[in-house]
Amino acid sequence: MRRAVLDAFDFSRLRPGQEEALVAVTKGRDTLAVMPTGAGKSAIYQFAGSFLEGTTVVVSPLLALQKDQVDNIGAHLGQARLVNSSLGDGERRRVLDEVRSGGIEFVFVAPEQLANRETLAAVKAADPSLFVVDEAHCISQWGHDFRPDYLQLRPMIEALGRPQVLALTATASPPVRDEIVEQLGMVKPKIVVAGFDRPNIHLAVETSGDRDQARQGLVARVKELDGTGIVYVATRRDADQLADVVGTGRRPAAAYHAGLTGKRRDAVHRQFVSGSPVVITATTAFGMGIDAPDVRFVLHSDAPESLDSYYQEFGRAGRDGDPARAVVFHARRNGNARRFQAGSTDATRASMMERYLDTRSCRWKLILAYFGQSDDITCGRCDNCSGPRSGERPATGNGKRKKADVPFPLESRVTHGSWGEGRVLSYDDDTMTVLFDEGGYRTLSVELVRDKGLLTPG
Repeated sequence: MRRAVLDAFDFSRLRPGQEEALVAVTKGRDTLAVMPTGAGKSAIYQFAGSFLEGTTVVVSPLLALQKDQVDNIGAHLGQARLVNSSLGDGERRRVLDEVRSGGIEFVFVAPEQLANRETLAAVKAADPSLFVVDEAHCISQWGHDFRPDYLQLRPMIEALGRPQVLALTATASPPVRDEIVEQLGMVKPKIVVAGFDRPNIHLAVETSGDRDQARQGLVARVKELDGTGIVYVATRRDADQLADVVGTGRRPAAAYHAGLTGKRRDAVHRQFVSGSPVVITATTAFGMGIDAPDVRFVLHSDAPESLDSYYQEFGRAGRDGDPARAVVFHARRNGNARRFQAGSTDATRASMMERYLDTRSCRWKLILAYFGQSDDITCGRCDNCSGPRSGERPATGNGKRKKADVPFPLESRVTHGSWGEGRVLSYDDDTMTVLFDEGGYRTLSVELVRDKGLLTPG
């Protein structure tokens, strides 16, 4: 199987997680593969689908990504069709007839299209053997891109005769993984989690007193950095205004957002993947499904909504393995004091993003802990570990603690009187983060845990 995959996709080797997921799928197991952006998730279902008998249904939320995958499969693995809102009535009927006949190996469909009775009936007639859910975090209300249409997938899977399920995502913390498995009705799934560390990406946060200072710092940093980059902004207006400011004769800038015509968006897309240096100022929709290996920096003019979304967005940098930078430009609000009351903070997505912005310890350690890969190390690849740059927060420690200083070891199970059982993820100066099975992420004061006995061994 390994030789067949390498030959089919012209790979020199399989990437971490690919082989483990492929073996599980080809052995008939439901599988959830959590692999970083650019790690080759699509190759898993493409090869597995061609290896297994029967039609493979691929649910994907992005029309552009569907078309790219159909074109790619057609060049390597045979028949693939897409069913989406871009098809005219005649073409739609023709495609559905092909699907019913069972002669199509891969059928790409958006979740709302699969909800259409005619489409569902055609796919059922093909007797699919594998049901693939791409961008599977969209089904989780813990995740960063929740889409209600994804909640209808489980009854659709049942209506299709319960084919084998393969779920794929680039970002899924432990609660998101649990919800994906539950919402899709996966049966004893094999869960493959590839390493989330990106050794070539340097992380930093530049904190300013207000938005004007943050914007000035952002513009200065864009002009300082070389190569192609993405600058994520909150609004279409911000994208247009920033593109006018950061473009230069040696490296142009272009805005990308939903307010542009389709023709203009296509032109910007082509400019981005052309290989010539360019800066794209964009809302966060830009970049999903676009494989550009030479992005040297990803900057955020505002704090992302969650660590899940931030990881996916900055992960579009440095896919070629060369050095890249990811910086958040953060305007401090009301002093932005570190907030925890009675030893805890809010358990949402959002609170972990605030911890990332505020931490004085290793930023990579915090991210890896969030995704369930705890390690008490310093990375040397973030502003807190490698030393301050102009305008960036200086480090106050090296992110390491003596074992005697911690009330519980990393990865140990603990119990709280209200939140139940959980797992120790990380320590950050005077706080610790615990992921509770029911209570979610909680940030606790180490002093209170030690002195008040807030936690007991679980």
